[in-house]
Amino acid sequence: MRLVIANCTVDYSGRLDAHLAQAIRLIMIKADGSISIHADGGAYKPLNWMNAPNTIRESLDDGELTWLVTNEKKENLTIQLHQVISDFSEEMGIDPGLKKDGVEAHLQELLAANVNKISDGMVLVKREYPTDIGPVDLLCRDHAGRAVAIEIKRRGEIDGVEQLTRYLEYLNRDGNLRPVSGIFAAQEIKPQARVLAEDRGIECLVLDYDELRGIESDELKLF
Repeated sequence: MRLVIANCTVDYSGRLDAHLAQAIRLIMIKADGSISIHADGGAYKPLNWMNAPNTIRESLDDGELTWLVTNEKKENLTIQLHQVISDFSEEMGIDPGLKKDGVEAHLQELLAANVNKISDGMVLVKREYPTDIGPVDLLCRDHAGRAVAIEIKRRGEIDGVEQLTRYLEYLNRDGNLRPVSGIFAAQEIKPQARVLAEDRGIECLVLDYDELRGIESDELKLF
């Protein structure tokens, strides 16, 4: 993990163009190559970011450092470091991963036992399918034998979509699995998360906890 606090300007070009004017920000570079730019506010969400895998090239022009971050999708993130205030690196080792709370773990268990409710002909390959970047909640195959990765949350937010995106990018490098599609499943999916997921070709699925447990819900449903 590398943490850099710097007075910087950031420009992104790819699916759209975005510009961050000069200001002091935290730049976080993780061991897998992912990079994110944070302000001192806004909770955990970065102002801009690029997921791994990507390439970071450094150049020096008139004493000013510039980082050019590129990926296979031809997206570019240009970070001009006008003044580096702090530059700290630490080897953090392998993280044991998140232990799901009772409801989220139970949702995974219930959905694994009822994957046919997602789609006719869907079959479970493995729960907690292992990858080098963390376990995929459910790996399934649809009626045509195509691989499907499912990420399950109690509340579906943007960080969950980003997590599933990383899994899909990783799994689609495996010739025995690709093409791998994604399903983002949660009891509640935030509008921004739904927009991001659908923009990336990820299907959204709202889970009814009571229905999965075989309990008739008292809530009225609109069809």
